[in-house]
This record gives sequence, C-alpha cells and structure tokens, in this order.
Amino acid sequence: MASQPGPLTNWPWHRLGNFKYVLLAPWVAHSMHQFVTRKREERDLFNFLTLPFLLLRLLYSQLWISYSRYQTARSKRRIVTKSLDFEQVDRERNWDDQIILTALLMYAVNLGLPAAQRLPWWNTKGIVFTALLHSGPVEFLYYWFHRALHHHFLYSRYHSHHHASIVTEPITSVIHPFAEEFVYFLLFAIPIIPSILCGDGSIVGVCGYLIYVDFMNYMGHCNFEMVPNWLFRIFPPLKYLMYTPSFHSIHHTKFQANYSLFMPFYDYIYSTCDKTTDSLYERSLKGREEEKTEVVHLTHLTGIQSIFHLRLGFASVASRPFISGLYLWIVSPLSYLMVLLTWIFGTTFTLERNKFNDRSMETWVVPRYSFQYMFRLDEGRINRLIEKAILDAEKMGVKVLSLGLFNQGDELNRYGEIYISKNPSMKIKIVDGTGLAAALVLNSIPDGTKKVLLIGKLNKLAYYLTLVLCQRKIQVVEMVHKDLYEFLKLQLPQEMKDFILLSDSYMSKVWLVGEDLRYSDQMKAAKGVHFIPFSQCPPTTVRKDCIYNSTPAMVVPKAFENLHCCENWLPRRVISAWRAAGIIHALEGWETHECGENVTSIDKVWDAALKHGFAPFSLASEI
Repeated sequence: MASQPGPLTNWPWHRLGNFKYVLLAPWVAHSMHQFVTRKREERDLFNFLTLPFLLLRLLYSQLWISYSRYQTARSKRRIVTKSLDFEQVDRERNWDDQIILTALLMYAVNLGLPAAQRLPWWNTKGIVFTALLHSGPVEFLYYWFHRALHHHFLYSRYHSHHHASIVTEPITSVIHPFAEEFVYFLLFAIPIIPSILCGDGSIVGVCGYLIYVDFMNYMGHCNFEMVPNWLFRIFPPLKYLMYTPSFHSIHHTKFQANYSLFMPFYDYIYSTCDKTTDSLYERSLKGREEEKTEVVHLTHLTGIQSIFHLRLGFASVASRPFISGLYLWIVSPLSYLMVLLTWIFGTTFTLERNKFNDRSMETWVVPRYSFQYMFRLDEGRINRLIEKAILDAEKMGVKVLSLGLFNQGDELNRYGEIYISKNPSMKIKIVDGTGLAAALVLNSIPDGTKKVLLIGKLNKLAYYLTLVLCQRKIQVVEMVHKDLYEFLKLQLPQEMKDFILLSDSYMSKVWLVGEDLRYSDQMKAAKGVHFIPFSQCPPTTVRKDCIYNSTPAMVVPKAFENLHCCENWLPRRVISAWRAAGIIHALEGWETHECGENVTSIDKVWDAALKHGFAPFSLASEI
C-alpha cells in the first residue's frame, strides 16, 4: 500500500480474493457459446482465444517467478543483496490482477469494436505499425508519466507502493495501485487500438505485443543480470534500445534515475541515466565474490503438492503455512507428473540462500517425496543423492550439513553415520539435530509432570528423551510395542530401569508422540491431554478437546535474512530444530559430528541457541 493511498488505489475486485476469476465467467460463457453455435466462417477466433491466452500468461508469469528464484538462490550475478521478506511477498500476491484486467478489456474491445472481430492470424503491416507506435509515443509518454509519478504528490499516493520493493522480482513489475495500472493500460493500448481501427490488427500482433511487454517487464525486474555483453558488442546502438535488469535496479535503489520503460533512449536524451549504470552492468554480469557457504540444510519434498509449496513454486503458497487452495487441487495432475520426473531425472538443487551475522547458509532439496523414503528399493538411490550432496558441500568448503526430515534414519543411513564411515577424511560436520530437538521437547513438558506416555515410532530421539526423562526421575510409559519396551529397558542403566513401564493404560496427561501416531490412539486419550510431538512433522489429525504442541522448532532472530517462505506446517520465521541445530553448530564452531550415536549435550546446545537469539516456538493451544 502507498504511504498515503489516493483514490482508486485498491483494485475493484480486491475483496473477492481468488473468487475474482468469477468475473470472467460471463465473458467466457458468451465466447464459447458464440464459437460453438456459429458457422465455421463466422467464428471469432480472437474472442475464443482470450481465455487460453489468459491461462498462457498465468503460466508464463509463474515460470518467470520460478526461474528468477532459482537463479537468485544459486547465481553469483545477483544485483541487490538485501533481504527479501514476507511483507513483500504479501504485497505482490495480486500479480494476476493485471492479467485478469487484460482479459476483460480484450473481451470488451472485441465486443465494442466491429474491427476487432474475426481478426486474422497475421498482418505484417499491423505488426510493424505496432512496433513503431511502441518505440515512439508509448516509450516517450511513459517516460514523462513515470517522472511525474516520482513527484512527491503522486509518489506518496500511488507509486511508493511499487517502490516498497527494493529487491525486485519479475512480478514486482506489475504491482501497482489500480489507478496507476489503468494508465499503463491506456499507454499500451496506443499500439493496439489504432492498428485494429485501421484494419491492420491481427491475433499475433495483439498477443505478441502483450507477451513482449510481459517479457521486458519481467526480465527488467529480475534481481540478477541475464543480458549477455556480446549483444551490445555486435550492435552497440542496442544500449539505447533495450534496458537490462541492472539498469532498472538502479531505479529501485536510487529512485531518481533511469525512468525509461524498456528503451533507455530517453534517459540519455534528458540526462537522467545514472552514471553508474554501465559499471553496475559489468559488475553484475561478472558476478560478485560470494562469501563461502558455511551451513547447508538438506531437506526433501513432503506431500504430493509440496513441490508447489517450495520457494521455487507458488510464492504466495510458499509464504503461508497450512495452506491447500483450489488452485493446488486444479494442478494436482501436474503434481503426479512431477513425482515421476523427479524420480527419473531429479538431482539435488539449491532452494534458498540465507545470511545470519555475515554467515552464508543454504537449503538444498533432495528430489524425493516422504512416501518414497518408505520404499526399501529406493534407499540406495536416496543414499547416493544424500552422499553426493555431502561431498559437493565438502568441496565448497561448507562447515556443517544438517539432515532434515527423513534424510536421517536408522534404517536409511544410521542417522548419517554411514557417510562418515565411507568418507572418514571429510572435514564437514554432519548434524542430525537430536540434542536441540530433545531440548525443545523437554522444555515443552509442563512443570510438575511426573509421568509421560511415549507413543509412536521409536527412534534415536525417542531413546534419548527416555534416557533424560529417567535421569530426571520422570516415569516413561511405553505401551504400544513390547519389543520396543524391552529394547529401551536393555539400553538404560540399572538404576533407571524402574522409571520405564510397559502398560496398557492411557491415563497419562502428557503424551510424547512420534511418527505413525494413529488417530485411534489419540481417541483413547482423556480430555485435555497434552500432546507433544518429537517427530519432525505434526500429527495429520487432531482432537479439538486436547492440547497440541508444535513439533520441535525455533523462532529465528531478526538478523536472519532472506527468509520469505516457510514449512507448510510451521509459521513464518520459524524453522525446525533440526535446521536450527546445524546453524548453531556452525556458529559455535564445534568440531564434532552429531550423527550415529553421538548427541550434543542438551544444556550446551540449548544455551548456545538462546545466546544467538533463537527462541523456542510453542504452538501449545487448544485446537
């Protein structure tokens, strides 16, 4: 929102949310009815193709979003290194408004102008005419309108909304108040309407021009340089005819320079081209010297639709937890296709790059879904992917790699120990996060608790929790599997064995729950029971009359930069204990692994986490 919102700031349909697409329904129905009922020679192809063109632009825009985020996570050609935040993602969530408006105007023009009906596919004269009108009147008028928008009166009421994004993304280009965007539509109509009225319009001319506008807009707002230098060497005048991402980034950082739309020609004429434009382009193209990445968190895909929840997927979805929208259901067939493609061709990729206290860290994704970790036949391939990621991080000089979700496990890799055994000379430290996760679980148990029920799949963390609870003289009840009880009994020292019981009673008021917790087991709990997960993912179903704590997680300090997406089960700026453990391990410079049977001291890792500004996250509330 602008600092002092003016009239017509909000889009007319902003209260409708995603239901705004319903506005297109009458037009689409009318278009399809005409196309079906009319004779072949009377059909209006331009009118019928408006909806497919809208869908194509939505897909095209999303591809730009994904490509840009992929490059900024891995490329050294980033232009602005400042942090991208959740506020910007929220502000730019309505990037599809201008696509809807375009479709509505295309339907209206087609209905109101007889010359716009039954346009041919191609008209060379009209396409040349469109190009000339854009290069002349559109670029000229846009330049002066843009300069007017930077006058304090219009800037505070409209254009400041766009400039709130210092670190630009492709969709930043179309984030404007409605009144400002409508003027842009009038400008972009200059090449289209006259060519149609003169009888020189064509489907390729209209749609091609809009795709050109989209391409230049999106390209210019990428936060990495992508225009190769050889283009300007081959044709030097191109410098005045096509801008670059670095050219426009100056406008977003200095505000009073580089006003041109796509052609810098007018900035050079009126002396508003910043003096650092050329040098910034050269530096951005060469790439900046990045600090060495110190920490890598290795995660993987979770549910079938989780690929769209990644930072590289739908930006608005990745920034909100617990979301399952209609559009995710619509693209579900693509979800299953992605499962197949990632299984056949997938390699580990960089998802996110963060910075904390001048230390660089990244998140990498193993292209496997949670259910694939259950298949014994796929264990070898998964282990090879994880080991390759560890060795790649070792070559990069990474100090710590933390294993998230199912990338650690006794059956899979003995909680990471297998990689150390195979590569004993590695300097990188492998962290499974058991110590910090245990600390968070133990600090979530209500004061005065004398007995807890341990239920769910047994793992390293469950055993360690049992050990510490028995040391603290808190009775642990194991009631699901007798063999697991016997295993725990054998592992505990003699003096602690009296604090672990095998029972068929569900009367404990505090339940420590792991993976594979069944809803039928939850239903046996008394009203008001406190469920505390020690698993990385929360229970899929919950009771409304009980209290559920969060999975072990921590709120990151304010200095943690570029965090603008979240896990689909954790709130914003909250990360899992397993990810936080790797960061703390690196910050403290600990020279030991935390994998296999090794566990970092609870008190040691807890004090270190609090010292560095991490705070325990508690979701304990009645649901």
